[in-house]
Amino acid sequence: MTDLIRLNEPVRPSAAHPGRVADGQRAMMSGFPTGVAVLTTADHDGTPHGMTVSSVCSVTLDPPILLVCLRIGSPTLRSVLDTGRFAVNLLHGAGQPIAELFASGAPDRFDHVRWEHDTSDLYAAGPHLFHDAHAIADCTVSDEHRSGDHLVVFGSVLRVTPFPDRQPLVYGRREYRTW
Repeated sequence: MTDLIRLNEPVRPSAAHPGRVADGQRAMMSGFPTGVAVLTTADHDGTPHGMTVSSVCSVTLDPPILLVCLRIGSPTLRSVLDTGRFAVNLLHGAGQPIAELFASGAPDRFDHVRWEHDTSDLYAAGPHLFHDAHAIADCTVSDEHRSGDHLVVFGSVLRVTPFPDRQPLVYGRREYRTW
């Protein structure tokens, strides 16, 4: 008998195969290309926070809602929950260095990118990476749901700023590509 994970049967890690399901999920999802985004926000003092996220999904168009998944304990999540606002910057084809920088956890990552945050703009929900995005969605938190070590955050979309002349960055099989 082969050691397959059957989708129609619940599979739980066992003492004989610790991490088997997690490793299987990681392998499965690495072959599922996804867009690359940097979620940005600013705390009440105006300090920017951000992180690369691959879990971004359009939930509904009526009303417009996105969801993002953020690791519990991250400073970015703390700021999102404190302010109730965030921006999703979908990166364009040349955005790989930005994706890697914001995935690194470096404390000074905003010192290495061009960003803008117009606090007088009521729709600007977080710092914008205008030069590195093919689209930006400004959101307010509408709901949240804890799942494992992440929080699924639902955001009501206030505004979308597209840059149609820029090609999206995608990631899959541990490689970045331009769509």
